[in-house]
Amino acid sequence: MSATAPTQHTKLQLLELLAAIGTAQWRDFAAAAARYGLTSTQARVLAQLEGPVPMRGLAALLVCDASNVTGIVDRLEARDLVRREPSPADRRVKNVIATDAGRDVIRRVREEMQATHGALDALDEAESATLYALLERLRPTMERDSGV
Repeated sequence: MSATAPTQHTKLQLLELLAAIGTAQWRDFAAAAARYGLTSTQARVLAQLEGPVPMRGLAALLVCDASNVTGIVDRLEARDLVRREPSPADRRVKNVIATDAGRDVIRRVREEMQATHGALDALDEAESATLYALLERLRPTMERDSGV
């Protein structure tokens, strides 16, 4: 008896699988955000604010026009989830900063992503470590190539 060769997956199959997982994760993120009265885009802004981010930087991260970011930030600011501050390097530039309340809300959104957590619970410790290592290897290239 001869051993069968492992199935080779094409890049297209891998991309389709990544897209399906990304779509499901995004739906889960949007549903969790909605429980806090946030749109998925508002939650995405909060998720990007690990430190001060210029308004134009947010537009680039969201792949949208800077004028759209103004309205999104206005609504988050009205709820005291973010604040705007002038950049110390250039006072004409406004940085967006998450408030303590904003950081708390996005932490809770991430914690309540039940479908995503459930899917990850299906992995054992070794599988989880392997997946993490693989995604960590892909991330720098993906972010560099997408301009993030």
